[in-house]
Order: sequence, then C-alpha cells, then structure tokens
Amino acid sequence: MNVMILPSSSFDDTTAIIDEVGQLAHIKTVLKADVGDTLKIGKLGDKMGVGQIVHIDDNGCILHNVRLDADPPPKLGVTVVLALPRPKVLRRLIMDMTSFGVHHIILINSVRTDKSYWASPLLNRLDEFILEGLQQGVDSIPPTITLVKRFKPFVQDELPHLITGKSALVFHPYANTSFTSFVSKNPLPKIIIIGAEGGFVPYEIDLLASVGVQSVNMGERILRTESAVNAVLGRWV
Repeated sequence: MNVMILPSSSFDDTTAIIDEVGQLAHIKTVLKADVGDTLKIGKLGDKMGVGQIVHIDDNGCILHNVRLDADPPPKLGVTVVLALPRPKVLRRLIMDMTSFGVHHIILINSVRTDKSYWASPLLNRLDEFILEGLQQGVDSIPPTITLVKRFKPFVQDELPHLITGKSALVFHPYANTSFTSFVSKNPLPKIIIIGAEGGFVPYEIDLLASVGVQSVNMGERILRTESAVNAVLGRWV
C-alpha cells in the first residue's frame, strides 16, 4: 500500500478522515505513523496529494492541511480483454492490471471458461481489488471493468467498434507471429486479448480474426494466464 486512496466522502475542505480497517492497520503497523507525520493520499477518481496526521486511534485517523494538487500517472492507453479466469487468480489479476494502469478491463466468457466462475462471489468484490491495485500503483483513477457473458455477440457486435482505427492482438500459443516480432515492426496495440487457461479454441481464434484481430504468440513457452498478462503489460512500462 504505497498511497491511501479515499472516497470523496472522506474529505471536507482541507481535512480528511481515514476509518477503513485495512488502511488504519497499515498506518499503524507498517508505516508506524503518528501525530505530526505526513501521509500520501488520493481522492478516488480525482487528484492525489498529502495530509498531516493530527489524531489517530483505533476508530480512525484525522488529517489536516490536506493538499490534493498532484495528477495521477497517465494510463497505459490499452484495453485488456480477458477470458474470465479462475476465481483464485481473479483478485491478483485485477490488482496487477490496475497497478499497471490499464484503463479498461473487459472480462469475457469463452469455451474454456468454467461456467461456475460467473457465480463466484469474488465478482462482487472487484471494486475492492481495484482499490488494492490503485494503492499499490500509486494511482487514483480506477479502470472501467465490463463483464461480458456471451463471446460471439461481443466479438461480432461490440469488438469491431472498439478496434476501429486501432490495432488489436489475441495471444495464442500456436500463432505463427511472435509478439516480439510484431512490436519490432508496429506500435504497441491498443487492445490485447488473452484467453483462459489453455487459451482460446480454434473457433474463437477464427471469429476474432474475422473482425480484424491478429494472432500472436509469446514464444516457445506456454504461460499461465496471470504470467501472460504481466509479461505482455510489461512492454508498456
């Protein structure tokens, strides 16, 4: 947690209150901050800055002299379309993509996405995972997250509008062109599409190709979804 991101309701002019349990615990046990110390803070969806602790106890931390005068870092300018992953890696993926600065995350269905994933209670905690990612990446602007349960209508009806005038890549272990080769000759893509464990089936790859999405591989090694996402996004950092 490298910055405290607070909702707008926590601010009043030049004062702010931190009363979220996890943030309070971090201030006390990790930062070991006390009255007089300055904390890095940000307003969710707005600017970032600092505030000085004037009171702290088990119920909350009060900041005075709050200044929100710093812009958050720019987003990567890339949309990630990701087949809904296993619930146990969903939290980490949302956190990591948020920390990287992805501005739009689209979670889609696929043949290899287990139907039970869509019933996972973790899908109700996406805002929580985003907040963790923002606080890790020192950002205050959350990404947009879209849930898409039908693959074919999304690819045929929505994806063409998203990729108009932009390059889009789908990562497929058996594609003929490598991502390294692609980026050596072209600008980084604006849309990247990554499948679930095992990747997309041939029908899905063909459907994506029919609307202008090019397939690339990541080399000879086949990676888990979370490793693939981080390896790809590392190109933008």
